[in-house]
Amino acid sequence: MPAKVWLLIIGMALNVTGSSFLWPINTIFMHEHLGKSLTIAGIVLLLNSGAGIIGNLTGGLLFDKLGGFRTIMLGVSISFTTSFLLIWFHDFWTYSILLVFMGFGMGIVFPSMYALTGTMWKEGGRKAFNRIYIAQNVGVALGAALGGLAASYSFTLSFISCSALSFLFFMIVLFGFKGIDEKESGSVQTVFSQKKRIHNKQAFFALLILCGGYLLAWIGYVQWQSTIASYTQDLGVTLRMYSLLWTVNGLFIVLGQPLVNVFLKKWLQSTTSQILVGYVIFIISFVIVGSAKDFSGFMIAMIVLTIGEMLVWPGVPSIAAELAPQGRAGFYQGIVNSTATGGRMLGPLFGGMIADLFNINILFQTIIGLMVLAFMLTIVYIRNRQSIRNTSPSQSASV
Repeated sequence: MPAKVWLLIIGMALNVTGSSFLWPINTIFMHEHLGKSLTIAGIVLLLNSGAGIIGNLTGGLLFDKLGGFRTIMLGVSISFTTSFLLIWFHDFWTYSILLVFMGFGMGIVFPSMYALTGTMWKEGGRKAFNRIYIAQNVGVALGAALGGLAASYSFTLSFISCSALSFLFFMIVLFGFKGIDEKESGSVQTVFSQKKRIHNKQAFFALLILCGGYLLAWIGYVQWQSTIASYTQDLGVTLRMYSLLWTVNGLFIVLGQPLVNVFLKKWLQSTTSQILVGYVIFIISFVIVGSAKDFSGFMIAMIVLTIGEMLVWPGVPSIAAELAPQGRAGFYQGIVNSTATGGRMLGPLFGGMIADLFNINILFQTIIGLMVLAFMLTIVYIRNRQSIRNTSPSQSASV
C-alpha cells in the first residue's frame, strides 16, 4: 500500500476521532446540562446530519472543480473553526448553530478522502476503501470513548479535545496532503458527474430495497449515541463508564475482524446471509438493552451490537459494489453512504420523540420492529436476486 494512502488513512482516523468526541455527549449535554427535551436534542442532531448530507454533495462537486487538497482544506477549516468556538460559546442556540456548521464542514471532507484514496491506490480495488472504512470506524469508537471520558471530568474538556484533534488534522492536511497528486481527481465519478441514465433498473431497484433496510438499521443503531446515552445516565451509569462501552466497541471492530473473517468463510459465505444474521444479532442486542438495569447489562448489549455491526455495515456496500454496472460504482456507493447519513439524521429525532411521547421501553420495542422490517426487506432483495443475475450475468454469486 502506498505511503500516501497510509497518510490518508491516518488522516481519516484522526478526523473522525476528533468529530466523534462530541457524539456521545451531544444529547446528554443538551438534555442534562442545557435542560432541553430529547425531542429538541434530536432536532438539533437532525440538522447536524442534514448539513452533513449537504456537505457531502458540496464536497463531491468541489472535488471535481478544485481537487482534493483544496476541498479537504476548506472542510477541515470549517470544522476546526466551529470546534474552537465551541470551547468558548456553548449556550443552546450557539451550540446548535455551531453543530450545524461542523456537520457541513465534516461532510465536505469525506467524499474527497474516499476519492483520493481510490485515485492514489487504484490497484488496491476494494481493499483501498475497506482500509478507509476501518479507519473511520476506529475513529468513531475511539473518539466516542475518549469523548465520554473527557466529559466525565468536564464538558469543556471534550470541546477542547475535539478542537485540538481537528487542528492536528488541519496541520496534517496542510503539510502532508499538499504533495498528493490531484491530476487524476477529475476521473473520479460523483453524484454530480453521473449523467448517464440508469439502464439496469432491476439492479438499481434492488439496491433501493436493500438500502431501505440499511436505513432502518441505522435509525436503531444511532440510538446508542442519543437516547440510550441519556438513558444510561438516568440509571446511574457514569459518563466514564459509558465511554468504556465505546472502547469495547472499537476493540471488537479492530481485534475481532480476523475471527469474523474465519466465521464468514466457514458458515456465512454469501453476503446476504451475513446481513440477515447481522440484523438478527441487532434484534438480540436491543432485547438485552431493553432489560438492562446496570452497567453490565449495557456492556453485554454493546458487545452483541458490535458483532452485528461488523456483519451488516461492510455487507451492504459490498453488495452495492456487486450490483453497480461498469462506471457506476461511485454513484451506487453514494446512495449507500447517503442512506447511512439519513439514518444518523433521522435516528436521534425519531428516538427522542418516541421516548418523550411514550417511554424508553416503547422505543426499544419500536426499534426491534424496525430491525425485523429491515430483515424482511433483505429477504425481498434475495428473492429478486435471480432476476438481477439474469439481467446482469456478470454479477457475483455472493450478491
